[in-house]
Amino acid sequence: MARLYATLLIFWPLLCIGVQSQSNANDKCIYQGDEDTYSFYESGDVVLGGIFPLHSSTIPLVSSFTTKPKLIKYKFFTPRALRWMLTMIFAVREINQRQDLLPNLSLGYHIRDSGDDIPVSVKRSLLLVNGQPERDNEQSCKDTQKQPSPVIVGEASSGVSMAILRTLGSFKIPLVSYFASCSCLSNKREFPAFMRTMPSDLFQIKALVKLVHYFQWTWVGVVGVDTDYARFAIQLFLKESERFNICPAYVRIYPVALTQDAAEELVNILKSSSATVIINFSVDSYLYGILKECRRQNVTNLQWIASEAWATSKVLWEDFGGLLKGTLGFAIRRAEIPHLGSYLRRVNVSVAHMSNFFSEFWEETFHCRLNGSLNTHVHGEAAQNWPPCNGSESLDDVYTLYSDVSQLRVSYNVYKAVYLIAHALHDMSTCVPGKGPFQNGTCGSLNQILPWQLLHFMKQTNFTTLGEEVRFDDNGDPIASYDLINWHTGSDGSLQLVRVGFYDASLEDDKDLVIDESVIMWHRGEKAPESLCSQSCLPGSRKARQKGKPVCCFDCIPCAEGEISNQTDSNDCLTCSKETWPNQAQDHCIPKILEFLSFQESLGILLWAVSAFGACAALAVLGVFIMYRKTPVIRGNNMELSFLLLLFLSACFLVGLTFIGKPTDWLCRIRYPAFGISFTLCISCILAKTVVVLMAFRATIPGSNVMKWFGPAKQRSSVILCTFVQAIICIIWLTTKPPVAAYNTKFMSATIIVECAVGTEIGFWCVLGYIGFLSSLCFLLAFLARKLPDNFNEAKFITFSMLIFFAVWITFIPVYVSSRGKYMVAVHVFAILASAFSLLLCIFAPKCYIVLLKPERNDKKRMMK
Repeated sequence: MARLYATLLIFWPLLCIGVQSQSNANDKCIYQGDEDTYSFYESGDVVLGGIFPLHSSTIPLVSSFTTKPKLIKYKFFTPRALRWMLTMIFAVREINQRQDLLPNLSLGYHIRDSGDDIPVSVKRSLLLVNGQPERDNEQSCKDTQKQPSPVIVGEASSGVSMAILRTLGSFKIPLVSYFASCSCLSNKREFPAFMRTMPSDLFQIKALVKLVHYFQWTWVGVVGVDTDYARFAIQLFLKESERFNICPAYVRIYPVALTQDAAEELVNILKSSSATVIINFSVDSYLYGILKECRRQNVTNLQWIASEAWATSKVLWEDFGGLLKGTLGFAIRRAEIPHLGSYLRRVNVSVAHMSNFFSEFWEETFHCRLNGSLNTHVHGEAAQNWPPCNGSESLDDVYTLYSDVSQLRVSYNVYKAVYLIAHALHDMSTCVPGKGPFQNGTCGSLNQILPWQLLHFMKQTNFTTLGEEVRFDDNGDPIASYDLINWHTGSDGSLQLVRVGFYDASLEDDKDLVIDESVIMWHRGEKAPESLCSQSCLPGSRKARQKGKPVCCFDCIPCAEGEISNQTDSNDCLTCSKETWPNQAQDHCIPKILEFLSFQESLGILLWAVSAFGACAALAVLGVFIMYRKTPVIRGNNMELSFLLLLFLSACFLVGLTFIGKPTDWLCRIRYPAFGISFTLCISCILAKTVVVLMAFRATIPGSNVMKWFGPAKQRSSVILCTFVQAIICIIWLTTKPPVAAYNTKFMSATIIVECAVGTEIGFWCVLGYIGFLSSLCFLLAFLARKLPDNFNEAKFITFSMLIFFAVWITFIPVYVSSRGKYMVAVHVFAILASAFSLLLCIFAPKCYIVLLKPERNDKKRMMK
């Protein structure tokens, strides 16, 4: 039923039929239908069609389909659309006065009201392209009809534009829109005759998503009116926002005819959501119901983001300024059109009498009646009490959106649309026959313009107007450029549209959005509001998505040991390199601490002090022995081997110093051989002393000649031989896989252990094992000789020293294996010092005691007893 009614509305005025009169046989062309006087018309060589939404929100009519449909009535009159209409007229007249553009061709115009309604728009667009015959029974339609338009400037709405294009598209009649931004219109297969001076929503959506991402709003509400424009825009927004991890807290499409229940349901969703930023794709007239309900429910905490359809609309401010303060939105580029303001202000009462458009605007502005006849097309019955207009009314005394030229954005698009057509016609007129773009080099006819030929020239046209270079891509879309507009409250409470940034699609991806935050007035507070599902994860943590919820809802998990995150809201933590470690906040890696047993630290100082003391003590004992070398105690205990043993013990003490300090390759190659050889020398001397004592008592047996094999030369040779074996082991170790300085990062996370890697464990344990073998042999022989009856017998002191030596090194092995870093080195040094002190004290302390403290016992007679 609705489709049938729409069809009647479209084709009723187009019926121009021949009627056979009873009085004569001449056919008369009679225009069937109500004559539509709501139009601007001026003839010319080429008449440009124009269609603008002067009215909106149709009042539903119930038709019986037995009579002609009544005239449609509307709820709203749009003064801004009247300015767009007059801008088109102004541009046409400006072009007609120029000598450099279409000098031999005059332009006309035929402008009608679309009512922002699809059936009405299609009907009136057909009137534009067919020409409207005037009601005159004395003349034929052909003589009196208005000229057809080969091109139409319009329409503002994307949905209406699509309906017109589907009707006129088969005839390839160009439609140049000044405000339809739906990206779907860029589909040249479906809409081949469409061009526009309004950027595609594809670019607006990119700008909006980048705006939301710039202020780190990851949880936003998305709403829109039930139109093609809003549906396609929301679809694009949801797709583009995924690239920036922006999540919709809710997505709602509300009907054009918003009921109280629908408005209440929508506002309840807005109020219950944690999202404080809401993006609305709509025109201003469809926002009244939502804002009214927000005010009723005291929902005043929302930061509104406006689509370009209402980003510069001032009609909402008077009633809802408190709710909309701080609104942000992208608006199409603003321009100053010279002399347009003065042209609009020249409209006066006499002009208003000449057009129903102006008379309605005049009555709407001054609340008075012209000629005692009120246009109830919009005003309604309540306006019957308006007084007659007295002629003293002036537009200079009132503010209207019609005469406000401070924000010429859509008007500028209308201006560019007219110039686009004019430049295309100019290119057609200057085309050289034979070099034209059509078959056989033809250029197209200007006498009877074919729309498809004009469309071809329009697609190829580039021009400059008001300092801007106007270019179009392959889809007929202009290069996108938007101003970021912020709604400020003026000192007098009025709305101030302040430019706080811009978006230019022709710039690089990271430079296309520029924002000056210092001039932004926010809805609440001095800084941008937060709109998050979850609070941002600080550096040092990562996001862990909450199960079953959008990606914007997450928990913050601290980074594991050895990992960092140096950005807010990191999805993953980064592992530090082997040479670095996280700081305490785990937001960046710092160089690891180098750990080794240093001479400057307390443990190092203690060890090297003890080492120096031990070496000095051994040398002191050596000095004592040299000083008292002729005394019985010194002479009776193998003096030469004792001197060598003390010298080698002092070397053992000093070897401990090679384990302190930062390891280097050469120090590591010196450390272990020095340790092995020095201790081998000591144990070899003790072993020789033990064998000499044991053999000396056996030499007392009559007929025994054993002592000739254990003279001083043989003793020295035995020490050299035992040491030679250890030296061979060390040489093999150093030539195959020697110890090297290594940086160990395995055991201590925040520390790099600078240590001497032994190269091969076999070499290290062979050195240690050989020392153990000699010690065991020495212990066994000393144990056998411990009870020999002689005051010169050292066997029991050697036995005791070997017990301590074994205890130290047996304890050393598990402690050494389980220790790491500098403490492992300290254990090694401690074992060296402890074993050296055990030999020094156990073997030489008793002798020093007698020599220094009990000299009366250092007598040959007492020693022989």
